[in-house]
Amino acid sequence: MADTLTATARDCRVAWSETLEALAREDDRIVAVVNDSIGSSKLNAFATAFPERTVNVGIAEQLMVGVGAGLANGGKVPFVSAAGCFLTGRALEQIKADVAYSGYNVKLVGQSSGIAYGELGATHHSIEDLGWLRQLGQITVIVPADSWETEQAVRWAAAHDGPVYLRISRMKVPDLDIPDRRFRPGVAEVVREGDDAAILACGTTVHLARDASVLLAEEGIRARVLNMSSVNPLDTEATLSAARTGHIVTVEEGHVRGGLGGAVAEFTASAHPCRVTRMGFDGFRTTGSAEHLFEEAGLSAQGIAGSVRASLSA
Repeated sequence: MADTLTATARDCRVAWSETLEALAREDDRIVAVVNDSIGSSKLNAFATAFPERTVNVGIAEQLMVGVGAGLANGGKVPFVSAAGCFLTGRALEQIKADVAYSGYNVKLVGQSSGIAYGELGATHHSIEDLGWLRQLGQITVIVPADSWETEQAVRWAAAHDGPVYLRISRMKVPDLDIPDRRFRPGVAEVVREGDDAAILACGTTVHLARDASVLLAEEGIRARVLNMSSVNPLDTEATLSAARTGHIVTVEEGHVRGGLGGAVAEFTASAHPCRVTRMGFDGFRTTGSAEHLFEEAGLSAQGIAGSVRASLSA
C-alpha cells in the first residue's frame, strides 16, 4: 500500500451534492427531501437545477422521512437529507416503521455527522446514529472515508433497491492514496497491511488510523488498517482475519457502544475472541470545537498508536 495521503483535504458534502446532481440529470426519479436544510446539505445548485424535484418540508423531520417513504412508494428515488442528529434522533420511529420495516427505497443522508457541530453542544452531536440504525438490519449503513468514497457511495445508493443510510461529514478529510480502489458495501478496504495488530476505522478517522500505522511501523510494529465504511453489513471475513492478529483497535467519530466498535466486539466475542479496544466517544460530550473534542478523546495518530501499543503490552 502507498505510504502517503494526498495533501488536499476535501469537504465530503461537496462530493455528495455534485454526485447527486449528476445522477439526477440521468434519472428523473431522483428527488431531494430536506428539512429547511438546503444550504447545510449543499443542495443549492440541485434546488436551482431541479426545483420541481426538491421538497423542503420545513423543520419537520418526522414528516420529512414520511414524505420520503411516500415518494419511494410512488416509484421515486428520494434522498432524504438533514443534519444527522435530527434525522436519526427526531425521526427514528419513522425510519424504523416507514423505511426499514416497510423496506422502502429511501436514501437517508445524515449530514454533518459525529461531532462536527462541536460548539453547538451535545444536542447537535450525532454520535449515536450508527448504534441506532445498524439495529435495523434492512438498512445498509455506510460511512465514507473521503470524497472519492462519498461519490462512489452515493452512486451505489442510487442504483441499490433498498433503504440506505449515508453518513456524511462536514469536516474536511484528505483523500486516501490507495491503488485500484473499488467501493463495495460489506467489503472492507485494506489501507495498510500488517499482522501484529489491526486498526479498524470508518469515516473521518480512517486517515488518522493510517497515520498511526505509519508511526508504529517506524517502531517495527506492523499494524493493519481497514477502512470499514460499511458498518451494516459488517465485513465479517475481514474482521475475523483482523481478530487473528490478537489485537484490534476500532476507531470512529461516534459512540464506542453500538457503532463500529460495538459491531466488531459483538462479532469477535463469538467468532474469534481477541483483545478489542474501542476508540471514539462515550456519553455526552463537552461543548467545544471538533478539533478539541477529537483531541479530548485521543482521536489522533498519536492517540491511536498509543492504544495499539497498550494492547500489545497488556
